Amino acid sequence: MGADKTTSWSYAEAFAAEDELAYRARERSLALRIPPVTPGTAAALTVLAATARPSTVVEVGTGAGVSGLALLRGLAPTAVLTTIDADIRALRAARETFREAGVPTNRTRTIPGRASLVLPRLTAGAYDMVVLDADPEGTLHYAEEAVRLLRPGGLLVVNDALHQDKVAQPANREENTRTMRAVHRLFREDERFSSALLPTGSGLLLAVRR
Repeated sequence: MGADKTTSWSYAEAFAAEDELAYRARERSLALRIPPVTPGTAAALTVLAATARPSTVVEVGTGAGVSGLALLRGLAPTAVLTTIDADIRALRAARETFREAGVPTNRTRTIPGRASLVLPRLTAGAYDMVVLDADPEGTLHYAEEAVRLLRPGGLLVVNDALHQDKVAQPANREENTRTMRAVHRLFREDERFSSALLPTGSGLLLAVRR
């Protein structure tokens, strides 16, 4: 196995081709100083959505709609994306992204508020896919809520699962890094889930409820 993974990672990220709509969404994200998912991660989200064929999706961390746009491009025309963010400016930017993409308004629900308060109000076992791309300190709680929300066969996706490559460094004991390791243990040890950790972008944790 080759030692230079950085070159392979860069090649894989560059493999994902993005159009003008995605570029504009990224510009809105950067203008708001919200880091968007990488092109490789966006491409992976599209493929995962197209493969899993979920009809109901919850996203925590809307941003300017970069990840939401990627999901919608993989979803069936009747699928509905519910996306949650505490930043009203981000939700406004995401709505603009979805509007530019020609997404019917009945296919998206943008919910303002803290995910820790919104998620418990969502119906248990009613979702086919949950995507977490929010504050690292809250990710463990959101992941526990995802367990409640997912139907059998449902897919969880956690972005930044390697937490900027800090998770793989045993000496790193930062609180957010330890939180992400706890998320890994949660799904690795829970017999109700099959899980995998991918190095795409800043890391993607995938877990399917059996």
